[in-house]
Amino acid sequence: MTNRRQFLALTAGLAAATVSAGSLPALAGSGARSGNFSGRSNHVTTGKTELSSNNVVLQSNFSLDGAPDPRVGLGKNGKYDPKTDLGALKKLKGKQSYKIGGIDTSKYNEVYIWCRKFNVPLGVAKLGN
Repeated sequence: MTNRRQFLALTAGLAAATVSAGSLPALAGSGARSGNFSGRSNHVTTGKTELSSNNVVLQSNFSLDGAPDPRVGLGKNGKYDPKTDLGALKKLKGKQSYKIGGIDTSKYNEVYIWCRKFNVPLGVAKLGN
């Protein structure tokens, strides 16, 4: 009987530790800035995005109506910075994440969906705190 009680107590303790550890990334990400997309260049771009120091996350409600070469990048005050190109848009709808390396995200206040082929914005999300 004692072994079974010890096993159950250990299992419950491990489960509690796993839940607590699982909530740490949410606390660490509290410095993220977020915003909602609005379409540009006659495109429909909607949904929420979050920018942290190491990634851009397009949330599950993200949607783009389509374009020939959509990319994800950053900008400031209405101007896209091509040096922040994070790669091709992975899909037109839904949650997706893009790693940031070597970019000081504090210098930017917008997330862009950018058409590289035609050099125009498809959607811009102005970031708040």
